[in-house]
Amino acid sequence: MTAVTAERGFTAPVLRGSTDFAGTAQMLRLYLRRDRIVLPLWVLAFGLLPTFYVSSTESVYSTQAELDNYARSITDSPALVAMYGPAFGTDIGSIGLWKAGPFYALIAIAVILTVIRHTRVEEETGRAELVGATSIGRYAGLTAALTMTAVGCVLVGVLAALTLLSSGLPLVGSLAYGAALGGSGLVWASVAAITAQVSTGARIARGIAFAALGTAFALRAVGDAGNGVLSWLSPLGWCINMRPYADERWWVLIPLLTLAVLSTAAAYLLLGRRDTGSGLLAERPGPALAAASLSGATGLAWRLHRGSLLAWSVGFLLYGLLMGGAIDSVGDILGDSQQVKDVLARMGGTEQLQNSFITFAVSFLAIAASAYSISAVLRLHEEEATERAETTLAGAVGRARYASSHLLFALLGPVVLLSIAGLCIGGVYGAMDGGFAEKIGDGLGAALVQVPAVWVITGIAMAVYGLAPRFAPTAWGVLSAMLIIFFLGALDGLPQWLIDVVPFVHPPKLPGAPWQWSPILWLLAVAAVLVGVGVAGFRRRDLR
Repeated sequence: MTAVTAERGFTAPVLRGSTDFAGTAQMLRLYLRRDRIVLPLWVLAFGLLPTFYVSSTESVYSTQAELDNYARSITDSPALVAMYGPAFGTDIGSIGLWKAGPFYALIAIAVILTVIRHTRVEEETGRAELVGATSIGRYAGLTAALTMTAVGCVLVGVLAALTLLSSGLPLVGSLAYGAALGGSGLVWASVAAITAQVSTGARIARGIAFAALGTAFALRAVGDAGNGVLSWLSPLGWCINMRPYADERWWVLIPLLTLAVLSTAAAYLLLGRRDTGSGLLAERPGPALAAASLSGATGLAWRLHRGSLLAWSVGFLLYGLLMGGAIDSVGDILGDSQQVKDVLARMGGTEQLQNSFITFAVSFLAIAASAYSISAVLRLHEEEATERAETTLAGAVGRARYASSHLLFALLGPVVLLSIAGLCIGGVYGAMDGGFAEKIGDGLGAALVQVPAVWVITGIAMAVYGLAPRFAPTAWGVLSAMLIIFFLGALDGLPQWLIDVVPFVHPPKLPGAPWQWSPILWLLAVAAVLVGVGVAGFRRRDLR
């Protein structure tokens, strides 16, 4: 007996060019579709925000004498120079973009996450192997990821230059800043491409890339606060030394682009030397018997979260030390400008500039702690996507207990991070200004009062994951939108109802402002409801 099967109406894709790069266009289209929300978000954020720094500075410092005093105060504060870089000029362009110096590092974070998400994460989840079994070339995925990220970096540079030019700033300086910002993104995209080849895990690949970024930031900070030599060992230092609006150094683009090209070439070379799903660093075999600490769900969660919590703690420690050292000089920088006092008061500060600066600083620390909390919640999503959660839940571990083990670190981790930063801020400020014990209490209280607001973000991430795990990564978009509203609300006077959506504006504005229980209780109630909804949804739905 002969069975006849009907031919399926499948047409193989037309392949053009080298076989190793076949299907790159199809992969690029797929990645653009998957990043149709996240990619435009960070492109618009980095492209538009620099001009708001300039406009806010221009509204506060209306005379050249005030700009000169501002620049002189920056130079006299090593802590501020370490955080933001030196001020190379005294015109409105140089001074306005001085505080946009961290954008060179922030765009690095965005591109690192983007490249690793579309390379190593695809291999870790097995999707790359599935796609690679078709007529897709070996280098198609990496090429598509780098192409999409590079286009995003170029768009950021162009958009930043155009918006600065529209603000009335000189053309050459605007182009220089846009080129440096886009160049920073290209460099760190290529670095992420290398780290994606190193380990079999996306978390380790991200950790290596962020460690490299942290080292570059430290070299730049120490170099700028000192004699400037170490800054030239860091790509971030190269970007700052482009000096927009202050005798631009266009040749800085040469090392930036050279490093980007060489790193990209190295990534392709390393990719060609390993198998799909493997890494260049061999995985070490674990012990034959598990430690007693891994006998429960909480022990396993601690094993998964401890490395990330330690890395974040180091970052908060360093930031707290820098911010504490900058508080004493904030009065010299801002002077008696009533406009500045009004802006800081709207952001949540008091009339006393130093207290307002602490409030402003810990508000951004709370946003950073929310980022850690989201990553801790999304560890649940990662465990489920890689099917490790199914193995754990097949034992004597209930869903509520399993989710709670990870939520423990998502909720207590921000408490640890903010405590470290608050103690550092208060300790350094007290050592410089006197009243050590009082200043430590002020710094710690100002930091910990933000915890309920962070927990609201934790609840949002958990609710989305529990109800619709497919959309769990959108929690990053929620945090980004709140950051933009928080920043623009202070500068341009957005409607109050829109500003009130951001939880970070509601806690009491310590130190200096009177304590209020009602906003704390409301934030805790909202966070509890959101977390409860997320856990209930996780218990009732099927695993993906």
